[in-house]
Amino acid sequence: MDNQKLKEIIERYENFHFNVVKKAEAIIKTEIGEELTKDQHAVLRYVKTNGSCTASELAKAFFVKKSAITAIINRLTEKNMITRCRDHNDRRVVYLSMTDYGEKIYKRCNENINALVVSLVSQFKQDEIEAFLNTYEKLDRILDQQINKALKGVNNEIHT
Repeated sequence: MDNQKLKEIIERYENFHFNVVKKAEAIIKTEIGEELTKDQHAVLRYVKTNGSCTASELAKAFFVKKSAITAIINRLTEKNMITRCRDHNDRRVVYLSMTDYGEKIYKRCNENINALVVSLVSQFKQDEIEAFLNTYEKLDRILDQQINKALKGVNNEIHT
């Protein structure tokens, strides 16, 4: 692929990616409501999907520092949506679980988001949806490979 074509592809991707992400986040924020931020909702979603977990596990899953996750957890705890429970065998380990109130809020938000996604997806043909999902899944696999390469490089630098 020549440099000019590559430059056009990159510019096109950057433009639509920025627009799509910002618009989607704005619309999703209206569906989540005032009770949660996008990041708080994502943490609740993770806990709902995976069960109780630790802050370190969340930080790794979201590719952020533990301090960023701790701030989100503190707010969710203050809102009575997440509880902390120390491990009986190792007091240093703290498990996070969703409260009944957190479940209620998450369920309401998720129902709103699902209705939004249905309204968007219904505007596409089945083959368009499949092609999009297949491409997005491929991008996810490629990004996983890139992250693994980057992490190996960081680990090699630390150990040399």
